[in-house]
Amino acid sequence: MTSGDVGYPSWKEESGLRISADSIRVTEVTEDGDALIFTITSQKLNSEVGVCVCRTFEDVEWLQQSLFSQEDVPGLQGIIFPPLPGKPLSSPQSQAQAKALKQLGFLALGDDWKSYCKALEMYLQQVANHSTLSKNKALESLLTNSEPPRTQRVHKGIFSRLSQAVGELRKENHKDLDGFFQNERNNNLSMSQFSKTATEKFLEVVLSEQKLAMACGHLSTSLHLCVNQGGSDAGNFSKICMKLSEVIDAVKRNFEKVADNNVSTLGLGLDMEYRGQEAKKDMLFRRTCKLVELETAVKSAEKAKPNKKAIMEEVKKVVEKDFDQISSIAKEEIGCFNKCKVTLLRSSLVDWCEKQLHTAREDYKLFSKQLEACQQLCVTESTENRIE
Repeated sequence: MTSGDVGYPSWKEESGLRISADSIRVTEVTEDGDALIFTITSQKLNSEVGVCVCRTFEDVEWLQQSLFSQEDVPGLQGIIFPPLPGKPLSSPQSQAQAKALKQLGFLALGDDWKSYCKALEMYLQQVANHSTLSKNKALESLLTNSEPPRTQRVHKGIFSRLSQAVGELRKENHKDLDGFFQNERNNNLSMSQFSKTATEKFLEVVLSEQKLAMACGHLSTSLHLCVNQGGSDAGNFSKICMKLSEVIDAVKRNFEKVADNNVSTLGLGLDMEYRGQEAKKDMLFRRTCKLVELETAVKSAEKAKPNKKAIMEEVKKVVEKDFDQISSIAKEEIGCFNKCKVTLLRSSLVDWCEKQLHTAREDYKLFSKQLEACQQLCVTESTENRIE
């Protein structure tokens, strides 16, 4: 996937960010005890000057909380916030590996955290490309300051106050009077479940490929143990074992390459699709909560006594204004999100097909050579047997 196809929303207006969004890269990850340290590089606008900083997951999480807490931004609750990947577990081995797979899915595969770095890179690019979120000073601080930003205390803001509303299922199932948003909620519910299922099933395919590769490796090694130099028959058997070991090792490498291709292309795309649908669901739920609040304010204004009528009408107007701002921004966000998710999935599918086709062509040449070698070995053995 190219850096230009990293997500949503991608429209760009004048902002205070002095960093090129497309230049942001997560180039390396190192372990420091139980923590992972990510090396993030970027380039300043209209300049060749590069910036390199080292950040932990908590630093990036601080950025996300800073974005959530912008109470002075009108209609903030209507924004589809780019989804931050879950917290990585350093050295996911044995029991921790199962936990990492459950928590991170495709992003936990591999020893070098390459997929996780790509997902984190895409997250930062999405924030930097957003016309509103990119104006937050926390983003530039994260990307350019040599010192980590976590020493600053973050106020959780509107989203912490909404945490109590998450448990109110009546709001989640509350019927929307706006047909556009009701359809979006219905579609999101279906798409979220479909993308989750597709991601889980494709992950099962990749894990099976990795298990097959491991089994082939064990078989190839076992065939080497059968090599014996004593006697002509033993020598012939050893040659067959050696050649068969080479073939099985080639099959092993094929499974590994196919699995790696699956993870770095379609696997990452499906992971982004699912987390994106969840981010959209969160936004739609926040708007639904505001809708319930508006309907409550309207009813309160209608039932208010004469001495409180003016106050309740004013409260209703404030809530109505907030709701209209949220709805207006939400429509723009949804439009951009729906376009960008198609671009993202198309890009991941194209990359997937191209990589797997390239791998298949390479393996075809390799297996053809192995077949020729086996045939030649059979001819040689047959000739030697006739001579004897």
